[in-house]
Amino acid sequence: MAILVQLRIKPEFICDDFHIKEAIKDQLKWKNDDFSFIWKKRSIDARKPQIFYNCTLEVFQKGECTSDKPKFEFKNVKNSKALIIIGAGPAGLYAGLRCLELGIKPIIYERGKDVRSRRRDLAVLNKTGIVNPDSNYCFGEGGAGTYSDGKLYTRSKKRGDVDKVLQLFVHFGAEESIAVDAHPHIGTNKLPQIIVAMREQIINNGGEVHFNSKVSDFLIEDGGIKKIQINQVNWIDCEDVIIATGHSARDMFNMLHDNGVRLESKSFALGVRVEHTQALIDKIQYHGRLNDDYLPPASYALVEQVEDRGVYSFCMCPGGIIAPCATNENEVVTNGWSPSKRNNIYSNSGIVVAIHPDDFSNSKQDPFVCLNFQQSIEQKAYQLAGGQQKVPAQRLLDFVNGVQSKDFPRSSYVPGITSVNFNELLPPFVLKRLKKAFVLFDKKMKGFLTNDAVIHGPESRTSSPILIPRNPETLEHPEVSGIFPCAEGAGYAGGIVSAAIDGMKCVDAIACKWEMLTQK
Repeated sequence: MAILVQLRIKPEFICDDFHIKEAIKDQLKWKNDDFSFIWKKRSIDARKPQIFYNCTLEVFQKGECTSDKPKFEFKNVKNSKALIIIGAGPAGLYAGLRCLELGIKPIIYERGKDVRSRRRDLAVLNKTGIVNPDSNYCFGEGGAGTYSDGKLYTRSKKRGDVDKVLQLFVHFGAEESIAVDAHPHIGTNKLPQIIVAMREQIINNGGEVHFNSKVSDFLIEDGGIKKIQINQVNWIDCEDVIIATGHSARDMFNMLHDNGVRLESKSFALGVRVEHTQALIDKIQYHGRLNDDYLPPASYALVEQVEDRGVYSFCMCPGGIIAPCATNENEVVTNGWSPSKRNNIYSNSGIVVAIHPDDFSNSKQDPFVCLNFQQSIEQKAYQLAGGQQKVPAQRLLDFVNGVQSKDFPRSSYVPGITSVNFNELLPPFVLKRLKKAFVLFDKKMKGFLTNDAVIHGPESRTSSPILIPRNPETLEHPEVSGIFPCAEGAGYAGGIVSAAIDGMKCVDAIACKWEMLTQK
């Protein structure tokens, strides 16, 4: 029988199996070495100057079998009943893989390109500032996660589902450490080949994945979906559709609304992305100990209540890069990502303020009030920065003091930055809370508030500003049968893992619906 052992290991010994076995022997009061162990969980505890890894290990005595890796059985579904999935992001791909397990044929339509072709469009975007509205950091194979970091942690309490998501990533090529680390991360450089492996599995087992295939309309009759239109030409019959198009597919929201599908406004968050040197964040978080071979680049998570409103860090990227994430030419959006080694010299994070529908007078009548506000900030930023995907920027202390910056240190944002006083960009209720929060953050992380840090903005695509309602039991739209709103774009997820979980849940709900129909 396996024995769970919890240890506190100094960073310099975290890869030393001999040291770890000696620590296990000490704790269990064993004298021999006839045992093995496997990692279950590990996390860094840097609250005090002496830094430790908190470790949970599973120990097996001689002759005992170690835990088997999970096995996934994907069926050949070439001749099975088909399910249409709109979007090839984490939700869409994991929905497709779940279809294979259940014997359902997934047919995935993705408006963007495959990962290789998409990479070329991103190169053009960074070099020239030209945005392809269907192939960018948000749209294309793998969705927003493929080229925007690959963090794999979630607040979901359904650990079994989380573990399955992580193990599927490992199955398709991710390092096994993602199933162990408290804050697992794959990296933008490694995600593409994993995404391709998932797609190839779907196709090899009889499913379909169609790129450059944008859903352009719906046919809804008698309270249910009957057809979808692809690229304004081809109409496809359907009974049930998973809509997993992500939080930036504004045309999908408009299309649903125009077809009488009820939408609701939803809270989201908006603010800026702040960039420090990674060396400074390491120094603050590791109590003056600079990053070395034994410690990963330091991260942080900050939150404050400022005037009854949450202000918090979002998508913190150690050793990362700030990327242009607009989906249309006349707007500017920032986000961050990190390579797998997180070895860039910069650290960045969104610092955002919660935005609620009640902040706007017509929120009850207009489901687009939060989206319209989000879009207006992005378009204003584009104008203030001078176009070509340059972003407004301001030194952090200058931002707090309301002073326009005269010069800047180097930024990781490739298209370039423009000096803008953010008083011209952000509304007062967002601006004042951000300024107060940065002062409070500096009390938690002394040195955080420095003029060597630069804010870029806006950080506005934190989550969907629209909710597509669904029945909590059946996951189907309450008024239009056959529409299954899914993941981030519908308001039911907040990252790669939770989106993947929601994609699988939607497939399970549809399979249950089909089974019930056959029994009638």
